[in-house]
Amino acid sequence: MNSATHFILPALLCSVTNVAYGEVKTENPTSIEQITVEASSTANKLPVGTFDSPISNLEYDPRVDLQSRNMAEAQADVTIRGGIFENTGFRVGSATLLDPQSGHYFAEIPIAPQMLTGPYILTGADNALNGVNSSVGTVSFGWKPINTGGSVSLGTGTNDFNLQSLYAGVSMPLEGAKDWKLGFEGEFSHSQSDGSIDNGDHDFTRAAGRVQLASSDSQTDLFFGSQDKFFGWPNLYTPFGVNETEDLETRLLMLNHKQNYADNSHFEVSAYYRKHNDHYIFSRENPSSFEAFHETEVKSLALSGRHTQSDVFAVNYSTQFIEDSIESTTLENNFTSRNYYKVSVLPEYKIALEDNQQLTIRLGAAFDDTNRDDSETSLIGDVTLKTQNSEGFERTFYLSYAQASQVAGYTAIGGSDSGGLFRSNYNLERETTKNLELGLLLDEQSWQLNSAIFYRKDNNLTDWTFNFDSTSARFANPVDIDTTGVEFFATKHFDTTEIVASYTYLHKSENYGAADIDASFYALNFPDHRITLGAVWNPTDILEFRIDNEWRKQHENALRGSDDDALFTHLTLKITPPMVKNLFITLAADNLWGESFEEIPGTPGRGEQYTLSATYSW
Repeated sequence: MNSATHFILPALLCSVTNVAYGEVKTENPTSIEQITVEASSTANKLPVGTFDSPISNLEYDPRVDLQSRNMAEAQADVTIRGGIFENTGFRVGSATLLDPQSGHYFAEIPIAPQMLTGPYILTGADNALNGVNSSVGTVSFGWKPINTGGSVSLGTGTNDFNLQSLYAGVSMPLEGAKDWKLGFEGEFSHSQSDGSIDNGDHDFTRAAGRVQLASSDSQTDLFFGSQDKFFGWPNLYTPFGVNETEDLETRLLMLNHKQNYADNSHFEVSAYYRKHNDHYIFSRENPSSFEAFHETEVKSLALSGRHTQSDVFAVNYSTQFIEDSIESTTLENNFTSRNYYKVSVLPEYKIALEDNQQLTIRLGAAFDDTNRDDSETSLIGDVTLKTQNSEGFERTFYLSYAQASQVAGYTAIGGSDSGGLFRSNYNLERETTKNLELGLLLDEQSWQLNSAIFYRKDNNLTDWTFNFDSTSARFANPVDIDTTGVEFFATKHFDTTEIVASYTYLHKSENYGAADIDASFYALNFPDHRITLGAVWNPTDILEFRIDNEWRKQHENALRGSDDDALFTHLTLKITPPMVKNLFITLAADNLWGESFEEIPGTPGRGEQYTLSATYSW
């Protein structure tokens, strides 16, 4: 089991579910073993204030740091290990979903979470192997097998909140075809509210559907999803005290096939078309002062897998081609399209030692290129020593070294470099990352501990910075940063209670090579210290309590108007009335203490939100 896999599988809630093509336990989320694993590192699965999305509740996940505007489902910058939002990729099947304009829209994924496994957090060698244009980490999802069933939810709450959601799926055997099943599922969700602060309203709608053909050793999925989002927020992207708005439309068409063959070998092919439209208004009171329209299109084909040659040798591989284009009212016309190519190969050797020990060595490389940038070859490797005993105890040491690279988005490199709200930089070069990591993982029947210490060097990282004397809201600037981090992540299971806790420490040393930088919006927006604590308590069959807490001590930033420390709490009470089968009622609260912490420097934090919802399932 590799380092990233150890860090992502131990979870507060982990169960094995029946699927159309078998039921066995898997230890590698990137493989297609015959199982669906549901895993969560937060106590709460559903958000407060809208319908759930693939990134819901990641703000309480100890493995990532989510910096939101309005709320996570409105605009989510997902960072991993002190990186920035554009260092984090989102992968479905074998393909990384890309938005060429800005990483702010990476998390615009119009897929219902009921259709997906994960999220799995890939770092180090696994990210270097599978991620594309995401040099620090990847949030990875797989396609679930479709089962017959469904649910309908209605919700209300403070700030004139309302919610409607409907999901249904059906799976049926194919006549005359042994072990083959045909599945259909669809989902529709809508929510709106006046917002947890003034001018923080939202109106979201998502519709998604999937057709699936599955056998004992294969699964093919055809998916289409559509998502429309309007939301407002003061200082959404600028620190000038203006009420800004965004209107987003995202369409995603995806075809995915995964296949088992031979002994512990598999491959997965993914192809998608993504279209994203953004209408940004700087001032909702005076829309004509500045507005921008962007339309991006992305086409991609990806392949990944593992070929097992023998008990001691296997080859892991991944490759992806991406073609994108943009039409914009604010970007220059000299940079409107790009092609991306990545190929990575990671051979794996296993050596059986005495005393139930196994040594695994992986050593390979990745090649990245585009038709506009220099290419880069990166080294990938790790060594893992696993020890197991007859009582179910498992101990793993690992040492990994991984290089990765990426190129800047169009907003950073394709706009005006002389003025405007968002000033680009034509001199930005390919970003490179080198990560060295040492970890210890302990696993027993009722508890797990994951710990790691890492050192990462980012060269030419594209950051957005601020100068108090400028009329521009932000500048794209390269920076060299050395990051040192320590992570502890533990879970414990009792008879009626499950607990997850974590601690993270980060330290950075940066060099911008320029003197006119007063503050950083992203690269230097990180917690020096962060603690998460979550719990699920089932005192009776009728009541279930779920709580997530996050405390952080944020690095000082000249733009931040709030305190640097913050405490957030998400509390849920689930009531299952015994007189009505398959119905449950949920009372939920987020930001229970009314924390006003600015997750993005200069951007107001979210307010309190309380909701009441009812869900009936079949």
